[in-house]
Amino acid sequence: MYVGSKGWYVSELKKIGVNRIEGRKVEKYKTTTLANTLADKKK
Repeated sequence: MYVGSKGWYVSELKKIGVNRIEGRKVEKYKTTTLANTLADKKK
């Protein structure tokens, strides 16, 4: 998995305990949404 790929963002979000965003699984979202969510959660 490459840093910055969709799979990388999914795994990083799952490491911090985020499995769903607004009731939908994180795998269903696009990379940009995942990146923004990860940035918000790491603050």
